[in-house]
Amino acid sequence: MIGYQAENHLFTLHTRSSSYQFMVDPSGYLLHTYYGPRVGGGSFAYRLRQADRGFSPNPNSEGHTRTFSLDTQPQEYPSSGVGDFRIPVLEVENADGSRAADLRYQSHVIRSGKYALPGLPAFFAQEEDAQTLEITLEDPVTGLRAVLYYGVIESRDMITRAVRIENAGDKPVALTRVMSLCLDLHQGDLDLITFDGRHTGERHPHRRRLAPGIQMVSSTRGATSHQHNNFIMLCAPDAGETHGWCLGAALVYSGNFEAAVERTQFDTARMTLGISPWQFRFTLAPGETFTAPEAVMIFSREGFSGMTHQFHRAIRDNLCRGEWAHRRRPVLLNTWEAAYFDFNSEKLLEIARCAAETGVELLVMDDGWFGTRNDDRGGLGDWFVNEQKLPGGLAPLVHAVNELGLDFGLWIEPEMVSEDSRLFAEHPDWALRIPGRPATRGRSQLVLDFSRTEVWQYVYAQIKKVLSSANITYVKWDMNRSLTDVLSAALPAERQGEVYHRFVLGVYAMLEQFRKDFPHILLEGCCGGGGRFDCGMLYYTPQIWASDNTDAMDRLLIQYGTSFCYPVSVAGSHVSAVPNEQTGRVTGLDTRAAVAMAGTFGYELDPRSLSVAERQQMRLEIDRFRHLYDLIQYGDYDRLTDPFAPGPFTAWQQTAPDGSAALVTVVTGMARSNDAFATVYPRNLLPDALYSVNGADAVRGDVLMYGGIPLPHVGGDYRAMQFELTRKG
Repeated sequence: MIGYQAENHLFTLHTRSSSYQFMVDPSGYLLHTYYGPRVGGGSFAYRLRQADRGFSPNPNSEGHTRTFSLDTQPQEYPSSGVGDFRIPVLEVENADGSRAADLRYQSHVIRSGKYALPGLPAFFAQEEDAQTLEITLEDPVTGLRAVLYYGVIESRDMITRAVRIENAGDKPVALTRVMSLCLDLHQGDLDLITFDGRHTGERHPHRRRLAPGIQMVSSTRGATSHQHNNFIMLCAPDAGETHGWCLGAALVYSGNFEAAVERTQFDTARMTLGISPWQFRFTLAPGETFTAPEAVMIFSREGFSGMTHQFHRAIRDNLCRGEWAHRRRPVLLNTWEAAYFDFNSEKLLEIARCAAETGVELLVMDDGWFGTRNDDRGGLGDWFVNEQKLPGGLAPLVHAVNELGLDFGLWIEPEMVSEDSRLFAEHPDWALRIPGRPATRGRSQLVLDFSRTEVWQYVYAQIKKVLSSANITYVKWDMNRSLTDVLSAALPAERQGEVYHRFVLGVYAMLEQFRKDFPHILLEGCCGGGGRFDCGMLYYTPQIWASDNTDAMDRLLIQYGTSFCYPVSVAGSHVSAVPNEQTGRVTGLDTRAAVAMAGTFGYELDPRSLSVAERQQMRLEIDRFRHLYDLIQYGDYDRLTDPFAPGPFTAWQQTAPDGSAALVTVVTGMARSNDAFATVYPRNLLPDALYSVNGADAVRGDVLMYGGIPLPHVGGDYRAMQFELTRKG
């Protein structure tokens, strides 16, 4: 999987269907030569060309040769200040005030297994399924070292990157930019696809041709953000779902990030991905180290679907951990839209009784159960049960719910604090605040300084006591505002640029402690919906609430964009009440259920308000989801249509890996009089196999793929149809 040719200092990394290659040049620079379809052998070093380029300076080690410039060579880990004027991945501030780093090859190690990163999430694999390459670079003047990590998970077509910066010198150095990934491609005529939006409208794909200069998406909000996701794609201009080459790159991190692509003066492209340098400054004393988060890449020459399938498998099998990674998730009912803050034990039990009759398996008590929390202006940080609402604490209520045959879950928001709370009254310095400035609020709350260990440990101790008091099997971890007023009372002025990153490390530390203490609890991430939907959180929480927008038609757009990287099994999706809270739209219960089945599936409504017929339908939907669970959650996902393009319907497909079954879901748009006939075309069936469609006579797979499934005229707006394809014989 990882090969090294000593005679020409050439490294080649092979996955199942891709190859990645770079070399050490005579001056010690790492030069990238190839990333693309797997090759049998040979060197791509012949692609490295040199010329005398005006205003592209030459390293001193080249003497008076003018044809070699770092400004024109494809590099693995370029730094700034030494002649490369493209986007750097490393920027430093040395003790003398200079801002140059000149990293040269020193040594390397190849070993079995996949590296891990202390305090940070990362993909993993069995030792026999992965290899690691570590390359040490060093600045001969300052002693600064960069240890580059390359991981290869061959079966997933995945190459991972990370870096550890070491101050091996005798003077302090400040890091002002530390990217995790640089990829220099030899062509610039490419398309960039990013996944952007807003709160309640996350991860909408946007595709554009690379233009000269830098195109970038980033977050400076302290979390991944609703506005931009830290997964991006590069592809050939003619690439589509089933054809053309493309590559996806994701950052395994949950804080500020930057993803940038530069189309250079000589029509090449450089992609970088890592922690945002905005307000970032991390000081290393002699002997100290800094580890940047992991970035991962998957290349496909089979279009977007080929890349998607591999990302989905890798996230399910090589990122999500613990017993809930593959355990069947319960169908839950969340009480937020049923009760908001206005509830007590009696009302919750009424909801639970009604939910149990429909086949719901888990009742989740949302915001308002703790402290003096009767609205969103107070109580956050006081993680003890409000016994005016829940007499005797959680134990009696949970026991009663369990007696009805339901499990019980809780909502928490550990990173936040209300000014009207005991915690803030006792520890006002534990909130991120700038002395002398009035506080900036979000949802009437402040942010706790999780960069301080004592803060998150105090909050965790409170929550742990609550979770230990009753039979809790699920927790929803929310985060309902961005970070502002970012200053820690525990750090000196010159180290305030470390707070954003240390905050994320504190969140990860608490999440890891949670996992160790409560391995049987299903933990779902949330950040006002999809504001922290990333591979970093999925290392700790095997599912994330995809969006606060539960409108079925809007969810078609959100879940479409999400699917390019993230599998169905990690995307929280629920059937909510109508008219929808966010849009006011009315859609049928069957349509809401069909859309929610492209996720973890649950309900966000008051079952007491439903008619008898609707409750019966709800039970049928839950039974159907259970029947199709493995196919939906673990089947290969294909986008059959683009909901952003004009068309009469949106469709997607889940297919069993062995081709034995498939589920095609279709949701129509607004009805039109005397409309044309419509047909949906399945993919990835076994051509010679016979398939029954919803129990009808069997048809060959190739006939279904090329002839399609005719859609009936159903009438009305926003109607759903599901076609279950079962292999016969």
